[in-house]
Amino acid sequence: MTMYCRPPHVLPAIVHPTKCCVNHTFSTVEVPHIHPSHTTTVNHTMYQHKHYFPQTQSMVNQVSNQQFNCSGPGPAPMAPMGPMGQQMGPYGYGR
Repeated sequence: MTMYCRPPHVLPAIVHPTKCCVNHTFSTVEVPHIHPSHTTTVNHTMYQHKHYFPQTQSMVNQVSNQQFNCSGPGPAPMAPMGPMGQQMGPYGYGR
């Protein structure tokens, strides 16, 4: 079994100069500043007088008719045309 023994010679402690440290702490202090204001609302009314001039329009289809008396010498009259474009005979049937 081994016992711990003190060394035979212990020198006195050496004291070094003190190292100075600075700690900074911060705090917030609120200072209220009051800036009063006032708002006035001004309501404006504009009357716009609008004049309207309605106008109507109409359309008329005008048809003219001319009658010719083609008796005498000249080209022979053509037979009337049917609904499908074919020439019609004297009794209304296709030729």
